Amino acid sequence: MTQVARPPRSESGGLAARVSLGRRFVPVSSEFLMITSTALLLTLFGLVMVLSATSAGAIESGQNPMSGALRQGIFAVLGVPLMFLISRLPVKFLKRMAWPALFGAVALQLLVFTPLGIEDGGNRNWISIAGFSLQPSEFLKLALALWVAYVLLRKHAMLGTWHQVFIPVVPVGALAIGTVLGGKDLGTAMVLVLILLGCLFFSGVKLRLFIIPVILGVVAVLAYALSSDDRMRRITATCDDMSLYYTDCYQSIHGIWGMASGGIFGLGLGNSQEKYGWLPAAGNDFIFAIVGEELGLIGCIVVLALFTFFTIGAFHVIRKTDDPFIRVAAGGITVWIVGQAVLNIGVVIGLFPVMGVPLPFMSQGGTALLAVLMACGVLLAFARTLPVESGQRESRPSARRAPSAGRGRVAQ
Repeated sequence: MTQVARPPRSESGGLAARVSLGRRFVPVSSEFLMITSTALLLTLFGLVMVLSATSAGAIESGQNPMSGALRQGIFAVLGVPLMFLISRLPVKFLKRMAWPALFGAVALQLLVFTPLGIEDGGNRNWISIAGFSLQPSEFLKLALALWVAYVLLRKHAMLGTWHQVFIPVVPVGALAIGTVLGGKDLGTAMVLVLILLGCLFFSGVKLRLFIIPVILGVVAVLAYALSSDDRMRRITATCDDMSLYYTDCYQSIHGIWGMASGGIFGLGLGNSQEKYGWLPAAGNDFIFAIVGEELGLIGCIVVLALFTFFTIGAFHVIRKTDDPFIRVAAGGITVWIVGQAVLNIGVVIGLFPVMGVPLPFMSQGGTALLAVLMACGVLLAFARTLPVESGQRESRPSARRAPSAGRGRVAQ
């Protein structure tokens, strides 16, 4: 009489435990690692530069020299765990949250027109809650990308006709952007237009239909710019004319001087001269000028390289996914972050007029940092849906084979 030998109970239990752990610690894609590493490095780099750029002004005003970096650090400590938490959310949940997120973001943006609103530099785009100033339009960027992606997903098979593409995307998108323009924040409104156009582009809309919203967006921006003589004067100012040094070109000229004085290797971290009251918004919109002055061309190349790797990782998510929602939402978020970085750096080096657009991850501004890290969390959630390359795959336990004749049998 023969009997099939069974593995001891402890061995089968250990096998089950290994399988369970293997499911929990599934290897992530290279896109996930690329987006995560660049986001964390840029955030850390930004904290160091915010400390350097704001310490001088804080000392002159009798404050703690680390106060600006500490405030930024609070939002970084909140944002990084939130980024990883969002990365664990299923894509179905993100789809369901598209409409509530847009309604919530627009409602929050409308608070700037209430007594909670704060006006700064002619823009009314902030609110004050519990001693903290928040910029609701930063959250509106993420909400708009998710909402447009969800709406276009529902109409994926009908994107060949213009009314299916435009309604309700263009009217609702224009309404959301109008709440920002109501606060006279042209820079943020331009970024929102880029997000809307980016989502339409990555949705696969036919070129003839895509050109129409592009023209409408350009016309709307030009019309808003032409509606104010003061705004047009600042936009058309040529900053190589030193007669405008004390008026419209003061900030741009000092930003260029800061970049030029840094040379190849820079003056050294903390040794900027422009931050001592010469360059307005040194820790905010013109922080890239401080990077160029203190760390030189090498520091600027490092920042550009990190944004380049971030862009590559995000575009790989767009290219590899089969889900139209992921492709459109990831496209809108990528256009937002990368396009905003291009606009900010272009302003610093004098290619564009000053428009008040922060450098993602790096500029001082807790709301902007929190919103960008949340957007990265969404990209990471999308990256988790991608297939892992063969070199990264975890070896899975093979199925137990039935014992062959003569093996595992005990003669009785």
